[in-house]
Amino acid sequence: MNVKKAQYLSENMDRIARRDRIFLNNPVIMQGMGLAPLMIAATTGYNALMLSVAVLLLLTPTRVIAALLCRTGKNQLRALVYCATSSLVYMAVYFALRAIFDVDILQLGIYLPILVVEPLIIKRYERPQPERMGVALRKGLRTTFGYVLVLMLVGCLREFLAQGAVFGMSVEQLPFAPLPLASLPAGGFILLGVICALWRGAVRAYKKHVHTEARRGL
Repeated sequence: MNVKKAQYLSENMDRIARRDRIFLNNPVIMQGMGLAPLMIAATTGYNALMLSVAVLLLLTPTRVIAALLCRTGKNQLRALVYCATSSLVYMAVYFALRAIFDVDILQLGIYLPILVVEPLIIKRYERPQPERMGVALRKGLRTTFGYVLVLMLVGCLREFLAQGAVFGMSVEQLPFAPLPLASLPAGGFILLGVICALWRGAVRAYKKHVHTEARRGL
């Protein structure tokens, strides 16, 4: 790593980590958001894909529209504005999902509409300062990609461990399912716990590496 780059990253690591929503500050791994749909509905790669498309269509538009409305409304109504915006956007998202996936979205059950009140989407209303449109767009996209990354990772791993397949395609070299428990919520929590431990370990190792490289240049 370039010494100047390492020094810049080391000096600004906290600020960079706060802005990052994909690796350093993933909303699932670091903050425990979005667990209900992830643990219950994302049991296969296909289910995770449907949830991912729903989040892509719902999270950022909700955040941007709500940020616009909150700039002109009363601060006391921010929670209502975010929830109402999410509900209205969800109506359009539902029909888009029906057009893309047809009745397969029924496999997600209540964990699709529950995204409307998911803290991952509406938590921003807690902050008293109004959010600028550009900031809402950038942070919305980062949070979306961070959540989608974990959704697809967990969904594909659970299908592989429980069924020996990925997106319905069997892994021929694997004559048995390694961990049938993975299809159940308990197995999902165990798997996510392992992923969180490895992910956080990787983040700590990265930060330590950056600080070490920065000290070498002093």
